[in-house]
This record gives sequence, C-alpha cells and structure tokens, in this order.
Amino acid sequence: MNNKKMQLDDINVISFKPLITPDEIRQKIPLPQESAEVVAQSRQIIANILMGKDPRKIIIMGPCSIHDPKSALEYAARLRILAREVSETLFIVMRTYFEKPRTTVGWKGFINDPQLDNSFKMNEGLEKARKLLIEITKQGVPVATESLDPITPQYLAELISWTAIGARTTESQTHRELSSGLSSPVGFKNNTDGNIEVAINAIKSSQRPHHFLGIDEAGQTSIVATRGNSYSHLILRGGKEHPNYDAASVKSAQLSLEKAGLLKNLIIDCSHDNSLKDYRKQPQVFRNCIEQIASGNQHIVGLMLESHLFSGKQELSCELKYGVSITDGCIDFDESTNLCHWAYQILRK
Repeated sequence: MNNKKMQLDDINVISFKPLITPDEIRQKIPLPQESAEVVAQSRQIIANILMGKDPRKIIIMGPCSIHDPKSALEYAARLRILAREVSETLFIVMRTYFEKPRTTVGWKGFINDPQLDNSFKMNEGLEKARKLLIEITKQGVPVATESLDPITPQYLAELISWTAIGARTTESQTHRELSSGLSSPVGFKNNTDGNIEVAINAIKSSQRPHHFLGIDEAGQTSIVATRGNSYSHLILRGGKEHPNYDAASVKSAQLSLEKAGLLKNLIIDCSHDNSLKDYRKQPQVFRNCIEQIASGNQHIVGLMLESHLFSGKQELSCELKYGVSITDGCIDFDESTNLCHWAYQILRK
C-alpha cells in the first residue's frame, strides 16, 4: 500500500486569500450619521409605498452596473436635483449594482474586479463600493442594489434602501433565505422564461423565518437565524417569449399574487425582456406603465429604468468613454429626466 497521502479536496483550487472582515471595513470606512438618516427614512418611505400607505411611485433608475465611481457620483448629483423636482408624485432611488450575474462568463462587477482587468482585487472592490455608497447617500440620494453573493450584504447592506433578487437567482433557496434577513425591502424578479410562480414562491419563502449558514460582522462562519422580510414583492421583467408589462399581463400577475395571499402591489422593470433587450424601447414601456397607473391600476407601485449619463453601451477596453455603460445599454440622463417629468405631470393630475 502506498503511504503517500492522497489529495482529495481543493484539487481544482489554486489559492486562498484572506478577505477583510465586515467589522474591519466598517471601522475603516464608518457610516456617517447623514447617510444613516437617508437610509432609514428612505426604507420607511419605500415600505409605505409598497404597503399602499404612500400614494407616490418608486422609480429605481441608474446605470446597469457601476464601473466608474466618478461618473456614478455625477449621476447621483444630477439625480438629487431631479428627485426634488418630482418628489410630489415620484420617489427616486439610484441603481448602484456592484455584482453582475453572467449567463456564461464576463465581467462580474465592481466588487469582484474593480480594476476591470481580471486582477480580482475584491478587498479593494468592497472598500471602494462602500465609500461610493456613503458619498451618494451623503448627498441625500437613497440607493438600490442586486444581492448576488450571500457574503457581501454584511459589508454593504446598512447603506442599501432597496434590494433586487435577479431573474437567475429568484429560484435559489440561498437567496430566498438571504432575503429573509435583509433589512431593506426586497423585490424578486420573475425568472428568465417569464414564469412568475417562481417569484411568488420566493416572496412567500422570504417572508418566513429561516436558519442557514453565513458570516457575522466579525467574519465568523455562523448559523444565521432570521425573522422574515415583510416587504418582499414581485418585479415583472418580461420573459424569453414575450414582455409582461402590458395591462393584461400585469392584471394576471396581480391576480396570482392575490390568490397566493400576497399584496397585489408590484414593480415593473422597463428593461431586460420587457424592452426586448433594446434599451431604446425602455421609454415606451415606461409610458405604457404610467398610463396604466393613471387609468386606475394603483397596484403598480414602481418602475425600473437602466439609465446612465450617456446612452448605449461599450465593450470593456483600455479606453472607456466616460458615463457609458459597460454592461447592458442605458438611456441617457436627459431622456430619463424627460420621462420622470412627464410621469410627474401625469400622476399629479
């Protein structure tokens, strides 16, 4: 018998690198009081809108993904002005998505690769993401994100006012359990084939208590116990076969929510399959949904837009154009502003 020890684990692992702990990053980059107040107030407003206690509509808009903090801060500064102008009927939250799910491969987001060069400096990504969220919220702008990795919320969640669970992860038990413990309202998207029952099941699961493995603030692997998230809800984002933002699809989804014993209130994503993955069609979807609201469907409580300083998208390269998305295509800020001003006037009436 060969006495040489056989390698049975980590056969395909190249290396392990220590990750900064949530406690360390919070001490290094503390939460300012003004940011804490923005987060607390905006979460309550969003919860009130979701529960039908506030008649305004939530508009979640911003870049498909964050890749450049400078352009993100400029976007936030301009968004702050717009939010004040339409605050009577719209409550605006900025998209600050740092993690990107990939169908196969590709850039996985600012936290995973902040240098955009496959160097995967994740400690740097977490620190830069936290600093950016603090700078945006200090301006008075609440932020939204997609929760993809189950570890990152311990680093950033105290700054987040609204969270999305994407179409590829809505069916994941890990993300349903994670959502049950998040402190912000959580929206579940229907999955990529358009099935909303998966998202409805996710909502019901996330609203209940769970026990699962995770990390605490000290980075210690822990058994996490949650009480459930009362403000989880549905996001319609269309499917491979057809969009689902039209009046008939929306009413069908609301009927399904009601049959499941859930509130009929939902959010509609104007991008992805609802715009047939053509960013230029987002305004058409947005206007249709606002007209549905104006015609009496008050259970549409929010809309999502992928919007950046400038329109379109670009390939990841050494010479990037400022303020243009490197993932999904976005409408520009001027068009976004015009849409919000139009919606403000329609809903004001």
